[in-house]
Amino acid sequence: MSGKKGVLTVDFHPPELDITTGQKPSEECAVVGYIGNNAYTNIIFALRALQHRGQESSGIATFDGKIHIKKGMGFVSEVFRDEFLEGRIGIGHNRYSTAGSKGVENAGPFVISSSMGYIGISHNGEVTNAHDLREKLKEKGYIFYSSSDTEVMLTEIVSEINKYGIRDGIKKAMLKIKGAYALAILINDTLYALRDPFGFRPLILGKNNDGYIVASESAAIDTVSGKVIRDVKPGELIEIRETGYRSIFTIEHEKSHCMFEYVYFARPDSIIDGKEVFDVRYNIGVRLATENPVNADVVVPVPDSGRSQALGYSVYSKIPYSEGLIKNRYSDRTFILPDQESRYNAIKIKLNTIKSVINGKRVVLVDDSIVRGNTMRHIIGILRKDGATEVHVRVGSPPIIAPCYFGVDMKTKDDFIANNNSIEDIRKEIGADSLAYISIEGLKESIGMNELCLGCLTGIYPDDIPEGAKPNYT
Repeated sequence: MSGKKGVLTVDFHPPELDITTGQKPSEECAVVGYIGNNAYTNIIFALRALQHRGQESSGIATFDGKIHIKKGMGFVSEVFRDEFLEGRIGIGHNRYSTAGSKGVENAGPFVISSSMGYIGISHNGEVTNAHDLREKLKEKGYIFYSSSDTEVMLTEIVSEINKYGIRDGIKKAMLKIKGAYALAILINDTLYALRDPFGFRPLILGKNNDGYIVASESAAIDTVSGKVIRDVKPGELIEIRETGYRSIFTIEHEKSHCMFEYVYFARPDSIIDGKEVFDVRYNIGVRLATENPVNADVVVPVPDSGRSQALGYSVYSKIPYSEGLIKNRYSDRTFILPDQESRYNAIKIKLNTIKSVINGKRVVLVDDSIVRGNTMRHIIGILRKDGATEVHVRVGSPPIIAPCYFGVDMKTKDDFIANNNSIEDIRKEIGADSLAYISIEGLKESIGMNELCLGCLTGIYPDDIPEGAKPNYT
């Protein structure tokens, strides 16, 4: 479906699933906001830098007196080809669904025309009380066109802004909205950045020669030749105009940053809440080697996100590091296949060994996390088939035992191999010679902060989880 200037335009490409990454938890979204020259171009570059945070759909909304929206299913490069969206302000979004079904109707950004003008948001996170808010808003006569929690949040914000104005309206909406949200908000010709009071999801303010940018990671700001100004504080609303920015308010609250941002989600070249992700992962590897040494010949990472941890493990243990698994970067999207042999072959298409590194060697295989265990089992099978005499698995996060309700695609306990299984049970299931995880205390010290959400590791959450947010089969 296509449209003229100012009319919603969508393209549809059926999403595909990747066997090698489909066993890992997935982030919900990447968020970008921009105000200044070349807004559309800067947003495109920033979204491409954040493609790892959402590969299901992508969208951009710009404003030049009219609203212009383009969104579709697929990668940024697939959705945006020849078009140009006019305007000196815009917001962008990459999505991986954790709340709401997979479809273009749930792709961001979401935009509403209100008495205040056009209001749009790009959202990273998950609203835990979206079901209750939706029902209350329906009772007031509001109509919803998607199953996304983002549309619920936008409708709640617009409802309060219409009554109380921007500052007080957003503050009142924040008191009603529960869960995780990092937002880029477009209100006519002004950009706003908003982060939930817990600070679950990252949001960073920066500037380049063209204007100001907010993004989920600092790597996106680097990509547009910008400089980071600072992180948006948990509970803070920042107003951004072409002439500058100002903090409107901050709701003080106990912070609870998602540990998975540092362990897995974020790019290693990003800096989030003052912590360089590469440095954190390197520290995790060092701590893994300290807590869980082993006699071996080579340390091999699971690409790509296990590399930093494996390097730290190698340096501390003095066991040589080598790239023993090579990832085919041009087979990024493959269908999940029904039988064991087909799944094994799909892994071989995506990952292959360097046999001289593996053959006849005792291998320390380092990965950032194990969720379901299927992919790890297949990788160990490949290593053994290609000559590894021993495979010792070391994991850069503690065992995942509980669902996440704050924007990570881990919703049922059946997803987790560590649920009701001992480490020895898991070792046997994946076929490793030994298996060890970093401790929770070791993880916290490696990240360098105590203000972390560890709900998926402990089952203890920083906020109450409404019953409506819990699937019946958890």
